[in-house]
Amino acid sequence: MKQIVIYTTLLILSFQVVKSQVISEWRGIGRTGVYNEKDLLKTWPENGPKLLWSLKEFPKGNSSVSINNGTLYLTGTRDSMEVLIAVDSTGILRWQTAYGRAWTQSFPESRCTPTIESGRLFVSSGKGDLACLNAADGKIIWKLNASEKFKGTFGIWGIAESPLIVDNKLIFTPGGKETTMVALDKHTGETIWKSETLADKPAYVSPVLIKRGNQKQIIAVTEKFILGVNPDNGKVIWKFDFGAYAFKAEPYNIVTNTPLYYDGKIFMTTGYNHSSVMLNLAEDGSSVSVAWVDSTLDVHHGGAVKVGNYIFGSNWLNNGMGNWVCLDWNTGKVMYETKWINKGSIIANDDMLYCYEEKTGNIALVNALPDSFKVVSSFKVPFGTGPYWAHPVIHRGILYLRHGDALMAYDLRGN
Repeated sequence: MKQIVIYTTLLILSFQVVKSQVISEWRGIGRTGVYNEKDLLKTWPENGPKLLWSLKEFPKGNSSVSINNGTLYLTGTRDSMEVLIAVDSTGILRWQTAYGRAWTQSFPESRCTPTIESGRLFVSSGKGDLACLNAADGKIIWKLNASEKFKGTFGIWGIAESPLIVDNKLIFTPGGKETTMVALDKHTGETIWKSETLADKPAYVSPVLIKRGNQKQIIAVTEKFILGVNPDNGKVIWKFDFGAYAFKAEPYNIVTNTPLYYDGKIFMTTGYNHSSVMLNLAEDGSSVSVAWVDSTLDVHHGGAVKVGNYIFGSNWLNNGMGNWVCLDWNTGKVMYETKWINKGSIIANDDMLYCYEEKTGNIALVNALPDSFKVVSSFKVPFGTGPYWAHPVIHRGILYLRHGDALMAYDLRGN
């Protein structure tokens, strides 16, 4: 009996260790925006799925939620500081911790979605401060004025990066003349490596870790370049001049979306009539070449998803309007371009699209089919202030929607 008790205890402890090491981060597993839950509602009631709870009037921001061990984490802005917020599974605010300086110019609201790994939270602020906090109580373990330390620079909306964890490293992209990307010891904040500089500003993009053959790479984006970086030593393996594909008449390089990667192909899109590109990554990971270029899907900042052999997202017609688009992943062929209220953010789950338009806060459930954009169900988010810019999140059958200073949880599990 004693041996059985010991064995059972060890199993429970090992399960808890494995569970705590799962990374919860920006746009879900692999930062793809595609979730992997089954048996969710395929249609919604007229007024939407059941609202389980709502939390209102907490620090305003545009970050999504990350979730671990029944607690939701998100960031907001209070006075001149960014705040990390913990909310329990019933919508009760647990704690708030100020961790870094907020951006104070145009659109100062927070945009960093916390990265959670092994009971620790990793965040960046609009002014380029990094911090590591204890997920249980919000106490700061270490923090660093990273953009200052590495002589980084800013676009007109500051930093909008959700930190990437690779093994024992926290990855951050300060840009500037000293370096483009840095790796810090995730336990201490000490510098492990600095990449060479591309003498470019950071974009408003969170990088993604991919694997090609036996080699891992960090795919990152600056204002002008897409680049592949060796996570072991910071070597820039390749770079691609994405800025050359900006709209010639008004060449804005305001780059906001995390790249999509699958099977040796990298898709990158951004708004303002900037052409999207699909890149082929060489089998040894050493170089890229252009597979195709598209001028229809230029995603403003709502992300894109790959479902099957198709890419779904919304394009930019102007800052206040856009259509919904489907492209063929392999060829770039436009399958459809459809108007539905306005452009916005998108995630996917079980061959369904969840489209959250940014103007009036309607969210639609759409079949992820290449022949047409058909809304199965929709409803309007009732609470919050400002633009509807936070990306939706699905976790254990619950849809989490943020609107500025409000957070809502909807039950997608039906009966």
